[in-house]
Formats: sequence, C-alpha cells, structure tokens
Amino acid sequence: MKLQANKINTLAGHKDCIYTLESGLENQYFFSSGGDGLVAVWNLENPEIGKLVAQVPQSVYALKLIKERSQLLVGQNTEGLHLIHLEQTKELRSLKTTHTSIFDIQVIENVIFVAYADGSIQQIDINKWSIQHAVKPTDKSARSIALHPSGEFLATGFSDNYIRVFDIKTLQIIHSFEAHQNSVFTLAYSPDGTKLISGGRDAHLKVWDTETNYQNMHNIPAHLFAINHLVFNPKGNLLASCSMDKSIKIWDAQTFKLLKVIDKARYAGHGTSINKLLWTSYQNMLISGSDDRMLAVWDIQDTI
Repeated sequence: MKLQANKINTLAGHKDCIYTLESGLENQYFFSSGGDGLVAVWNLENPEIGKLVAQVPQSVYALKLIKERSQLLVGQNTEGLHLIHLEQTKELRSLKTTHTSIFDIQVIENVIFVAYADGSIQQIDINKWSIQHAVKPTDKSARSIALHPSGEFLATGFSDNYIRVFDIKTLQIIHSFEAHQNSVFTLAYSPDGTKLISGGRDAHLKVWDTETNYQNMHNIPAHLFAINHLVFNPKGNLLASCSMDKSIKIWDAQTFKLLKVIDKARYAGHGTSINKLLWTSYQNMLISGSDDRMLAVWDIQDTI
C-alpha cells in the first residue's frame, strides 16, 4: 500500500494551544477547542472561517458530540461539564463534577464517562444529569477512554503506566496491566474490537490482543517524544499517531508497518507538538491540532 498525503489548508483563529477535536453533526463539520476556552465549529466545504459555539473561562481538553440530541459536551478544566445545544447555540446545563482537569469524555447510549486528572472515572446519567457512579483506582491521572465496539467494556489509560479495562455497567475492573514505561496518553480499539492500541509518554506504540487477555502483540518505538493521540481512518485500515515530536505517522492497521511520516520539513506540517487528530468521513480528510494554535487539514489517499 502506498499513501499520498497533501496539506489542503491551515486554519487559524484559536488564541492558545489546540487540545481537542470532535466530529460535527454532519460529515463536513468539526469542532475544536483548547487553552483559550473557545469552542469553534468549522466547515470543511468552506474552512477558512470558524464559528464560535461556546466560550468557557478555563482550558478545554475534551469535547464529545451527542449527535442524536444535537448536543455537545464541553469538559472545562477545574469546573466540570457544560452541555451545549448546537442548533440553538446555547448552554442547556452545567454540572460541577470536579476541581481538576478533564482529559477525556465518551458517551454510550444515555451514559457519559469522564476521565479526570485525579485518577477517577465518573459515570454520569445524561437524562438525570447527575453522577451515578465513580471509581478511583489510582491517584495518577486518567488520560484516555476507549469504548469497545461491543459496548460491554471500556479501557482507560492512566499516568501510573497502567491500562485498566472496566465493565461498562458496574465500572468493575476486568483487566489491569502495566502497559508503558510512563503515562498512557491515548487508547483506541480496532473497529473489529480484536485489538487495543496504546501510546504514551514513552513514545512507544503498543498493540494488545483483546482475545488473549490483552497479551502484547507489537511494541513499536514509534516517535521521538510522547504520543499524544491515536485515531483510525473511517475504513479502519489505517491508523494515525501524532506526537510531541511535531509529526503525524500513518500505519497499516493490520501489520502496523509505517506507511507515511508527515512533518514540517516534508509536508509543511506543524512546528510544535501535535496534540489531537480527527479522521473525518468527509473525503477522508484528516485534521490535526497543535500547540502552534493552528489546525491543519490533510488529504490522505491510499493506493494499492
């Protein structure tokens, strides 16, 4: 497989580092937020001008779309959750859940799962808008949540180097294992659920076999510095990683062979840490957000 990579656009407007990206209500839209507390929506059909959706006083590390409700969850550091109605462009409600940072938000059915810097995972009922359950297996940060495609369990990466897999209903730990030599920053289940991919501060990309109690399948020294985020393409045959080393790398999702390195020298990429990726189903465009306050839009095409 050969990959073609082209930068289509660079989008400006944020006043601080960009930490999070999320899909929009339609394929051509996506959201961004970061250190400036601004939540913007962008249209890939006319991407130059972003539209302000919300603004909060603190940094935002996590956004999550609830598509069927036309709502967006905003995780405001030290304050908790804000629920924005996208069509009405107004805040519906907020919930003071924490005095610490929110690193990830995932939603399944009517339940929100939130990962916090104090090591806790909270289960929040959307309809009741209240915390139903919480666990805190460590005092080290919970950095990333990945929902298994079956909807039966979730994996969380922690800054104590461990990955813990929880029953989605009870939040009881099913598996717990030391995965990296430092913080586990990002997790992604393969679309078929047979693999869990992890990346962390140790710059290694690791692949775990979910069908053999998460035995390690691959241990790849993938980047020079911390891996901040992992994402599959819509077809599920490619995996992208981004890093503090200012590069994006594209991998074959079956063999985990490196297919493409996207960096500043070769592709006029970002000049600072790349924090988040979003691989959209709109013409297979890949979005990256960086400490340089910029968003980049990439056209990634694979040819056999």
